[in-house]
Order: sequence, then structure tokens, then C-alpha cells
Amino acid sequence: MGTLFVDKLDPQSGTSLELGSSGDTMTVPSGATLSIAGTINAVSGTATGFGEINTPSFGVRLSSDQSVANQTSTKLALATEDWDTNSAWSTSNYNFTVPSGEAGKYWFGGHVRILSIAGHDSTNYFSQVQIRKNDATRAEHRIYDYSATSKDLDIQLSKVMNLSVGDVIDFRVYHNGSGQSNQNIASSLSSTFFAGFKVTT
Repeated sequence: MGTLFVDKLDPQSGTSLELGSSGDTMTVPSGATLSIAGTINAVSGTATGFGEINTPSFGVRLSSDQSVANQTSTKLALATEDWDTNSAWSTSNYNFTVPSGEAGKYWFGGHVRILSIAGHDSTNYFSQVQIRKNDATRAEHRIYDYSATSKDLDIQLSKVMNLSVGDVIDFRVYHNGSGQSNQNIASSLSSTFFAGFKVTT
């Protein structure tokens, strides 16, 4: 191993303080805490065990454009997996289930693009996305649109939740445009997707 330097100067010599010498092995006993208020200068060798693993983790998206009905909270059919570390996302039920032994705090985030949607000047027209836990809404982002002009609408949302083993998470979209019985959700790589990972226990 190389020398481990602490980001602090010796008041007499003005040089960096050293812990050990080149070639020494330094061991921190199990259960002990090593606190370093500064910078680790890794002159040589490698450092492992830093940071978080953040698994389970997944990233999913639509396989093709999806048609969603008016005034209905519709689960997005996110059947294409970019990754799924613990096989916890169902590509048939379109949801994430917390695996055994993986309870904790999780971050989730998603984005939806609704294609060629038009608002209505005389009504409170809106579109929204929802993150649901066990079929109950835990977060939503709503956009009101009073313009009758047709346009693509982008909505995104993120949420941190404390989850137990077996909790189920899904991602949904809703729009209440009267007279628009169905609306297409875009499936391109940058349009409609959902991801999540474990932050901590």
C-alpha cells in the first residue's frame, strides 16, 4: 500500500501529516469508525468499500406507444428493462416489488410524454402522472392546460419512500380532456420511462 495522507499540514514543517509509511498495512477493527475530515490522497493502489451499492435498482420504459383512456388512471405498460439488478420489476404486471431482505428507503422517478393532446378553454383540463404504492397514490404531478392547441406534453415526477418487503410500486398516467377518449403515450428512449433504487435501510 502507499502512504495514507491526511489533508492537514504539520504546523512546524508545513508538510502533509502521514499515517504509516509506504508499504505499511493499516487495519481498522470491525465495529470501529474511521473519520477523515478532509481528502484521501491515493498515491497508488486502490480504495474499496466506499459509497453505497444502491441495489435493488431498475430502469424500465415502454416497448411501444400506449393508448390511455380519458378520465382513467392507467398503469404504464413498462415492459422493456434497461436493467433490473434483483429481478424485482414485473414486465407483465408492470410494477416493482420490494424483495425479501431489502426493506428501506427508495428513490423513484419517471417521465411521460403525451402525444398531440389539446386542452379546453372552458374547463379545468389537466394531465398528471402518479407513483403508487400498493394501489394508493403516494406522489403526483399535475399540469393544467387551458389552450385548445394540440401539442406534446411532458410530465415528470420523483419521490423517496420508506418501503417494507412485499410493497408494490407502479407508475401511472391520467388525463381528463373531454372528448378525447384515448391518448397516445410516446415510447421513444427519451419519452416515457421509470427508474428506482434503494437509498438506505
